[in-house]
Amino acid sequence: MIPVNRRLLLISSSTVAGTGYLDHVEAEIRDHLGTIQTVLFIPYALADHAAYSAKVRERFARMNYKVESVHNSADPVGAVDRAEAVFIGGGNTFRLLKALYDRQLLNSIRARVDAGMPYMGASAGSNVAGPTIRTTNDMPIVEPPSLDALNLFPYQINPHYLDPDPSSTHMGETREERLLQYLEENETPVVAIREGSYLRVQKGETWLKGSRSARIFQRGRIPFELTPPCRIDL
Repeated sequence: MIPVNRRLLLISSSTVAGTGYLDHVEAEIRDHLGTIQTVLFIPYALADHAAYSAKVRERFARMNYKVESVHNSADPVGAVDRAEAVFIGGGNTFRLLKALYDRQLLNSIRARVDAGMPYMGASAGSNVAGPTIRTTNDMPIVEPPSLDALNLFPYQINPHYLDPDPSSTHMGETREERLLQYLEENETPVVAIREGSYLRVQKGETWLKGSRSARIFQRGRIPFELTPPCRIDL
């Protein structure tokens, strides 16, 4: 059961082929943020925080939102505590989660979201919204203290989900095989969202939206598809 105060927008990918940065989800962002004026951006998933925040600042300015980046604050926890909304961008999920631990931001973000602050994540930013980052696609280039994440969303998320290519000669595991292996060791279901789709959480409900279906993985069940728009209740 998701608390009714939690307002989440969890995007598979910030860019879809043939479109610009966040173009495919602009209308949803506007609806999600509403009359909020300033968004606090968390750029820790990439190494160049200044360049990343500049990119996000320019894009949000075109939607008439101001962006402040947490990396410019001498008091990151205080910046989160004062934020009207938070956006965590994509990149490497392990690097992102380690930075959130290092700066003691997990509890602050969770508390603000539970108080009704809108949260928006893309790719790695969506990964860390789940209970853990065990279903990320990323390489562990750094080691966070734990794989436990924000736990704002009750299911594991796998962004950028890729279907097996029947014409491929690659002999490694498919994404589906890897997620089934996850379920051999873990109970929590996985919502695998393809590029172009996203999850919207509000009033205690989760909705799959966007242009492509999601694949659902649950222990003891054959994976199945959900077609947007639809409510997710596993």
